[in-house]
Order: sequence, then C-alpha cells, then structure tokens
Amino acid sequence: MDYFFETHRVLVEASSDLINRELYREIDWSGRLIGIKGFRGVGKTTFLLNYIRKNYGISRECLYVNLNDFYFTKRRIFSFADEFYKRGGKVLVLDQIHKYEEWSKDLRQCYDELPGLQIVFSSSPVLRISDENSDLKDIVTLYSLEGLSFREYLNYRSGEEFDKLTLDDILLRHRDIAPPIIAKVRPLAFFTEYLKSGFYPYFITNPEFFSETLLRHVNLALEIDVTYLNQIELKYLSKLRKLVKIIGSQMPLSPNVSKISAEVETSRATVVNYLQYLKKARIVNLLFPTDSNGQLQKPDQVYLHNTNLLHIIAPENINNRNLRLTFFYNQVGFLHKVSSSLDFDFIVNDQFKFAVGGKYTQAKGEHCFAAADMIELGEGNVIPLWLFGFLY
Repeated sequence: MDYFFETHRVLVEASSDLINRELYREIDWSGRLIGIKGFRGVGKTTFLLNYIRKNYGISRECLYVNLNDFYFTKRRIFSFADEFYKRGGKVLVLDQIHKYEEWSKDLRQCYDELPGLQIVFSSSPVLRISDENSDLKDIVTLYSLEGLSFREYLNYRSGEEFDKLTLDDILLRHRDIAPPIIAKVRPLAFFTEYLKSGFYPYFITNPEFFSETLLRHVNLALEIDVTYLNQIELKYLSKLRKLVKIIGSQMPLSPNVSKISAEVETSRATVVNYLQYLKKARIVNLLFPTDSNGQLQKPDQVYLHNTNLLHIIAPENINNRNLRLTFFYNQVGFLHKVSSSLDFDFIVNDQFKFAVGGKYTQAKGEHCFAAADMIELGEGNVIPLWLFGFLY
C-alpha cells in the first residue's frame, strides 16, 4: 500500500492543470460511484489527477491507482479497497478499469460493503458499464470525456476563458455572441491547426510526435478496445484496419455494404457490427435518418470521428468539405442528435436543417441554417462554422 501512496504523491505533484475541461464542472462529484469513459489520449489520466490535486493533494484520504500495474494480477480490487478503507481512505481513483478482469463484480462489492468509500474510475469508451451491466446498473453515474472542443483549444491557445454556448444561443444570438469573442482573439487564426492536431490534448507536451502518438492510439484502440473488449479474435484485426482505411479514404462514405464486405472479405452482418464497434470506440461517426434507432442497420453515411483522425488515416482525402462536415458532426453530435437529410447536410435534434460549406453557403426555409467556413461574423441564418465549436 505504501508503494501506491508514494506513486500517488509523485504523480499528483507532477500534474498541472493545463486545460480547464468543461466536464469537470458538470460532474456531480458527490456520487459514490463515478465512471469516466473516453478514447485513448483524450486526457482521462490528467483529468483524474487534476481532480485529486485540486481537492485532496497528497492526503492519504485519497489514492490514485493505475490498474495497468501487475500487482492487480494477484490482488482483487475489493481486497485492496477494503484495506485502503480501513486505513482511513475515503476516495479511491481507479484508472483504466478495463485492464482488470472482474472489474464490475468488484466495484459492486465495494459499493455494497464499503458505504463510506467513493470510487472514481476511468475506462475505454467500448466498455459496457451501465445499461448492459447488471452489476452496476442504477448505481454508477457515467460521464464521457470527449476530445477538446474548439472552445477549449482556443482558451488554451489564447489564454482566454470563453464560456460554452447552447445550440439555441448560437442559432438565435450568434450575431451578438461572436463580436466579443473576435474582439479578444481571431478564431480563424487557430482553426486550421485545431482541425489537424487540436482535438487530443497531447499536442501540448508532445507536438513533434502528435501524428505518431495518435496513430499508435488508434491501433491500440483497434487491437484492445474493439477486438479484445468485444471478444473478436485478433486474426480479424486486419479486416478492421482495412475497413477504417476504406471509411477514411471515401468519407463521407455512403456505404454499399455488399461492396465493402467483399473488399474486407467478411459478411454483410459483420461489416454492420464492425461499424457499431468503431462508433463506440470513438473512431467513426455514423449518420442515420431521423426515424432510425441506429442499431444494426446500414447508416446513410459514415465519417471518421474527428478531423485529427482524417489527417493520419487518410491524408489523401483531406479537403475543405470533408473537414467542415467532420468538424460540424463531431462538435454538434457530442451533445445533440445529428441525422441525415435528403436536401441538407445534417438535421439536428430532428428539427434544424444545416448546410455546411464555404463563406458563400446559403440555406433557405424555416429552421434552415448555413454553417459557413472562413467567416468571422454571420448574418441571419448564416452562422460561422467555428462557433459550433463552443457547444462544450
């Protein structure tokens, strides 16, 4: 136990709050069992350490543990938590819970038998934690740590503290909201770099190797998060990789499942399942009609999850339109339902239709809007594309 307290001390003292994440203010930290899911590299470990540093420091009432440690190949989480609790521990922070085989049963036992202990844990986005997990259903509060919004990135780069906006704010008041932002910083001066390397926060500490780091994380996600956690044999990894490349090279992809299944050399049903797995892993976004439940059916279109992924998976397919569409879907889709449209690029919340394009983009009709690139200020129903990066 002393070894883990010393590791905790070193990590907490070395951590720093480089970027203020919006999720920190939205979490109800009083919950007894809190889960935080997120793709590799979005900053889950830093997020947890910053929470500890701000609230507990190196107090022995709180302990950070990374379940990558080989110690937990022979020690149960419950046994460890029980000892920590008896030593006066109050908050146990478990990083990478998916690395521990019996994680849900042990968390349930901790919840039932250690009533004075709070547990905060992080996991892969693929892990079935709440609705599909009988051990934890109704007792865990689950949150998702997304990559940086354009607003969070802009705050870090400019030193400002712009607040997040609601969708209604942007649609109804964009002409009033944008000028005070532009008076302090020119958003378009940072926009292109954000699209290339601003979504994952390790651009701060490792800018020279950003692309290599992201590529490694994508491959690890495919090898572990998608295959291992979904019990897919590793021999099928090459098919998953091929599917990701097809999506990146042809996006926005209107999938011909029969053609794709022939290229990937697998069945149609398997391709549809793979798309769902990749969506849960935060590697792709699937676009369905408004009346679809999105389960086990062919999507109308497939996008990579964010523009940074496009740069490292299919740089040959980078163009302004792909970047604009991917950015809009990524930033708006985190908190809102985004669906396909016959006459527009997207429908948001089954109500608002959006055309996404360049500075001369127009959209006519009730509840119709244009998200236009390369403009600082909008007019009427034409809204600057960058402003949709302020939604979280």
